[in-house]
Amino acid sequence: MASFIILKLFLLLSAISLSRTWALNSSSSSPSSATSLQDSQSLSSIKSICKTTPYPDVCFDSLKLSIGISININPNIITYLLQTLQTAISESENLSNLFLDAGRHSNIIEKQRGTIQDCKEVHQITLSALQRSVSRIRDAPNNKQKLDDARAYLSAALTNKNTCLEGLDSASGPLKPTLLNSIHDTYKHVSNSLSILSSQNGHTNRRLMDMGVPTWISRKLDSRTRILESEYDHVLTVATDGTGNFTTITDAINFAPNNSYNERTIIYVKQGVYEENVEIPDYKPNIVLLGDGADVTLITGNRSMGDGWTTFRSATLGVSGDGFLARDISIENKAGAKKYQAVALRISADLAALYRCSINGFQDTLYVHSFRQFYRECDISGTIDFIFGNAAVVFQGCNIVSRMPMHGQFTVITAQSRDTLDENTGISIQNCSILAANDLYSNSNSVKSYLGRPWRVYSQTVYLESYIDNFIDPTGWTQWARDDDRGLDTLYYGEYNNYGPGSSTDDRVTWPGYHVMDISDAYNFTVSEFITGGEWLDSTSFPYDDGV
Repeated sequence: MASFIILKLFLLLSAISLSRTWALNSSSSSPSSATSLQDSQSLSSIKSICKTTPYPDVCFDSLKLSIGISININPNIITYLLQTLQTAISESENLSNLFLDAGRHSNIIEKQRGTIQDCKEVHQITLSALQRSVSRIRDAPNNKQKLDDARAYLSAALTNKNTCLEGLDSASGPLKPTLLNSIHDTYKHVSNSLSILSSQNGHTNRRLMDMGVPTWISRKLDSRTRILESEYDHVLTVATDGTGNFTTITDAINFAPNNSYNERTIIYVKQGVYEENVEIPDYKPNIVLLGDGADVTLITGNRSMGDGWTTFRSATLGVSGDGFLARDISIENKAGAKKYQAVALRISADLAALYRCSINGFQDTLYVHSFRQFYRECDISGTIDFIFGNAAVVFQGCNIVSRMPMHGQFTVITAQSRDTLDENTGISIQNCSILAANDLYSNSNSVKSYLGRPWRVYSQTVYLESYIDNFIDPTGWTQWARDDDRGLDTLYYGEYNNYGPGSSTDDRVTWPGYHVMDISDAYNFTVSEFITGGEWLDSTSFPYDDGV
């Protein structure tokens, strides 16, 4: 009997113990199962997002580290986008340190002057663009316009990669392989971030902040000095005869306040010839250059690739400071056609605009390098690829004049360099006049001239409602080089409602990427749609036309 009671008690205690063990296991496995399920869902989401990026493996490796970490209870595509951007920033900071070492102890030997300086400058702009992208997205992840801003920043960042690599191509030295690998690895994260962003991007309307923009800029300024000095604190006068604050534009730029993001600095450049290479760095935003007229205020230089400079550094006026404005000034590079690439004006700045300016040179006159730009009633002249780069840019009411090239050459107006479909960049030429200089016009039967050619495979250029004279070859467009068919099916070249003896599209190229546009196509390349101009051009007081 006692044995039976002991056995019964043993079984009872065993049941209780088993019950408690089951309860404990049940309560501890439930969160584990939920976590496992969440991790599995996150992994699936990451794979889905990354498979559409240019570098899926790099994307996956950068995002999988977040699995099991409580970064977001319900992570979404914006969460992952911010992660890829943070990885890009971290890699970019490491690359910045590598650039600091470049050039020391002959570890990089430049063949073209300015190569390392170019890389350092554009990479600093990239780092800023990445940081601003994070700020835009984090502050308002559902604001499509802020996502559009971020897309412009990241498109510029990828342009910077190509600019640096172009210079390094001719360089040598023991650090070069390490530097190239680091550049490629870093910008893979930038490419992936842009790819993820572009899949979410859209357009909406908003107004940019007031930056203390001069309302007087639209007035007749016959007594400019009095107006400027009475109304604005930051007004600097430059005059070659010593009657201003400075005798060179460079000295005025150096004196202008750094990081002036909320107020314009007006630099009034009196009539005269200024022989200098002027650079406006990225820490000098909101600079305004105001001349006495494009016929009397001239900035001139002669740097060129032929004399050993990089194309980027050859610019007579190079602008990297956002919010740059210029009016009534001429900028020229007088190196001549025999010196090959020789830039008059290069702009690598967001929300930049020029009004009634003249930009003259031969090959590579105007380098619309990156970000968003606008040109109104400007005269632009050159021979080959004389409007080139990867900005999102609109030209309105401009005279675009092809000049006589060297013997055996042809002329080409544009060479746009969009490198991926994700970049919201391109050249839009609207209500402009496409003309030839007199000597070219008289030789147009023997010298061919074209509207554009693809610098990179997703090149994008359109002509809208413009006058095209009959010196343009009937085919309209040309390949990058003879027998080079790269990009002909991926580029976007278009014409809409142009007029004049050279405007007929009957004999134009038959490439898959060429389009005779309708009004809905053209609308995508207007001021408001293409460069969000309705949100910032009003602040400049420069005139512009919206729509088609």
